[in-house]
Amino acid sequence: MRVLVTGGTGFLGYRLIEKLNKNQSIDEVIASGRKIKPSHFVESAKVKYVIGELSDKTFVQELTKNIDVVINCAAFSSPWGSKLKFKEANIVTQDNLIKACLFHKVKQFIFISTPSVYFDFENKLNISEEDPLPKKFINNYASSKFEAEELLRSSNIPHVIFRPRALIGRGDHVIMPRLINAYDKNKLKIIGDGENLVDLTPVSNVVDAIILSINNEAALNQTFNLSNGKPEKLWDKINDVLKKLDRNRIEKKIPFAIAFSVVSMLEFVSKTFRLKEPVTTAYSVGVLSKSFSLNIDKATQILKYQPKQTADEAIDEFVTWYKKNKL
Repeated sequence: MRVLVTGGTGFLGYRLIEKLNKNQSIDEVIASGRKIKPSHFVESAKVKYVIGELSDKTFVQELTKNIDVVINCAAFSSPWGSKLKFKEANIVTQDNLIKACLFHKVKQFIFISTPSVYFDFENKLNISEEDPLPKKFINNYASSKFEAEELLRSSNIPHVIFRPRALIGRGDHVIMPRLINAYDKNKLKIIGDGENLVDLTPVSNVVDAIILSINNEAALNQTFNLSNGKPEKLWDKINDVLKKLDRNRIEKKIPFAIAFSVVSMLEFVSKTFRLKEPVTTAYSVGVLSKSFSLNIDKATQILKYQPKQTADEAIDEFVTWYKKNKL
């Protein structure tokens, strides 16, 4: 079996390729990305890296030749950006992949989406896949990912859609590093009362779920939430990371209403005068202050998914990797 992993040089793609490389039922892994990252590279005769843009139809047609399973981990993931930029990065690329897969008769398409499609600045716990979505998505990222989901659903390609929540662990160059960077610049404060509960999902568990869905008839044409199923106090975990990195705890708090008002004004100014991304965004303020967790019953029942690694274990793994790579 030949598997294509797009976004193969990103956090999830890298960890997924590591595991696929050890899977005896996989003959070859094709990993696509925009550039090779030494810290996110799997050296193996079984893994072939191909550099290119998924927005290039010719490149995508060639990339999907003789592929059995496509796993699309590629995305422009940001709380800020124009509608056009997200369309080009997350929708046009998805459309190119779908058309190429149909042409080459790819057997299965696995798409990594986002639980941001559920977010609406309210405290939400135990969200299921069947819960109604907000009338308006929180930002262009969430909107573009849902549109990409819909393209796949209407394509008639056997598919699986995952919505994994807040990935952490070795190789994370986004979530935890951004928080650490903000802390080091004295720009990180507890928003709200600091008691909000959130899912923190070890990337290794998401990788396990993806592999469980490959060639799994029961999983076809289904959408799955993914997390550890055990919400954690976000600010306790952030402080745990800081402590392990020999930094002091965050104690200062700012009320949600004040933080949201200030950031909303900054966003308005940035959009009106077409300035660069503000220091933080309303979405980021919401994510850092609101309780938000997913129900994973569907994944446990259909995929037999069982989270193996705890959030604390993933944090320890991240800290070791972070120190080694001196990010």
